[in-house]
Amino acid sequence: MASESGKSRGFAKAESGEAPALVVELADNSLLAPLFGEHDRHLARIEQALGVTLAPRGNRVAISGGGSGQAMIARDVLEALYRRLSQGETLGPGDVDGAIRMAGQPPAEGGLLRTRKRPIAARSPNQALYLKSLQRFDLVFGVGPAGTGKTYLAVAVAVSTLLSGKVDHIILSRPAVEAGERLGFLPGDMREKIDPYLRPLYDALYDMLPADQVMKRLESGEIEVAPLAFMRGRTLSNAFVILDEAQNTTPVQMKMLLTRLGENSRMVVTGDLSQVDLPVGMLSGLRDALSVLDGLEEVAVVRFTAEDVVRHPLVTRLVQAYGKREAALPGHRMDEGGAK
Repeated sequence: MASESGKSRGFAKAESGEAPALVVELADNSLLAPLFGEHDRHLARIEQALGVTLAPRGNRVAISGGGSGQAMIARDVLEALYRRLSQGETLGPGDVDGAIRMAGQPPAEGGLLRTRKRPIAARSPNQALYLKSLQRFDLVFGVGPAGTGKTYLAVAVAVSTLLSGKVDHIILSRPAVEAGERLGFLPGDMREKIDPYLRPLYDALYDMLPADQVMKRLESGEIEVAPLAFMRGRTLSNAFVILDEAQNTTPVQMKMLLTRLGENSRMVVTGDLSQVDLPVGMLSGLRDALSVLDGLEEVAVVRFTAEDVVRHPLVTRLVQAYGKREAALPGHRMDEGGAK
């Protein structure tokens, strides 16, 4: 494992004769510090994930241990991260984890989006499949645990589609039923009531567009953020529609929204069936839709797992731990009227 200070790094182990090291040469010395990370933390992350040792000296990094296969993956990761920096992008722990997940995968078609603020890249094979589906299908379901990028990537594609002129507006919606609360019991006017439910969608927008552009487009109606109930009776044409937290819809609400899809529109439905806040025994509209629409070639369903979590590495282990516990409990909550 990498030392915290990086002071002990060198080619000693690689040159000991135990095994030949794979050496990566990096031409631009100015990119080495952001590539290695503060106190070599990016190198340490790669070492821990792949079971290799990375020994930098000057503009070269020797890769040893872990077998030739892991060493080659580590080389691919370093080169991918170096290319990102060469293109003017920045690196964080999530980018390193994403490069590790994507190493050895074939180049992802549509796996990179450019927004006004920064490029958005797939960080796992499932994310790459999701991005590809979002750009090919008119109706896409993204299902899986929190932190897998379901909503974030959907908003990124929506913004990209709007900026390219392929749609006239974006509609972002969530059911206002969470943690047992109802709008009527919350303080404030309607906007103050619904904003807390829609805040994650606003946050994603501000990551894709400058703040003044978000406000301008919200005021003009190019971007609309509204609770699901506001969709009833409408025909959503020339729009990119995202329904977030869809596990908290009823089957009637889900059918209502899906049948709003109008000409030249796309719709993305995201949700996590392990976090249903509907009354016990009530069928989730998301689960119902996945069953009813199963087999339709025009509909794409991408199922994420804990392996796709792109937040803090601990979140992956938390999701796995909760999933294991819930699967083992014979009396755990059943949101679909009896079926697990």
